[in-house]
Amino acid sequence: MKKVLVLEDESSIRGFIVINLRRAGYEVVEAESGEEALERLRENPDVRVVLLDIMLPGIDGFEVCRRIRAGNTKIGIIMLTARSQEMDKVTGLMTGADDYVTKPFSPAELTARVDALFRRAGGETETADAGEISQPPFVLNLRNRSLEKDGARIKLTQVEYSVMKLFMENPGRALSREEILDKVWGRDYIGELKIVDVNIRRLRLKIEDNAQSPTYINTVWGYGYKWGF
Repeated sequence: MKKVLVLEDESSIRGFIVINLRRAGYEVVEAESGEEALERLRENPDVRVVLLDIMLPGIDGFEVCRRIRAGNTKIGIIMLTARSQEMDKVTGLMTGADDYVTKPFSPAELTARVDALFRRAGGETETADAGEISQPPFVLNLRNRSLEKDGARIKLTQVEYSVMKLFMENPGRALSREEILDKVWGRDYIGELKIVDVNIRRLRLKIEDNAQSPTYINTVWGYGYKWGF
């Protein structure tokens, strides 16, 4: 059974989400506070995707996201927000979320986002790639989906791994934001291009010697990005 955790303090909204995810074949674990969500995750280590509301009593969704990411880079995280401010979306992604959905959302949109993230988070069996891509100082292991720089492991989320794989498979080639979005998030993704830029910013903080003056992920102004080998 595919298992998802839903953190939402408004019972009517949580019920709406739970009903639609169950109809789509998911087993749903519910929580109405950040503290409860963290406890439910400890009790259910097989949860593969988490939906986090931002505005919560106690610790908010951003802090819950940070705490989850501190111990788990593989799980998929979607932020739920009632706000339209750009800062909320960027903050959620920078704290480790993979995606965000702005309320109100349709059942079809939410289910599609969860389905796509569940696949990337390893919830469905996929044939593992063999071998590795070596471009010193980086080695990307395709079997265990990990990255090393100068022999030191760099923790990546599943989305960050997919972006790195795309870059390292296309050294020196300029990739448009639209192409990165299609290849990593899927052609049916209905979100915004900014999710590419924020994930690139997050990756640079992890892999660059100086994220403000990147050596490896170079910006192609007005177009996209290029892996700088």
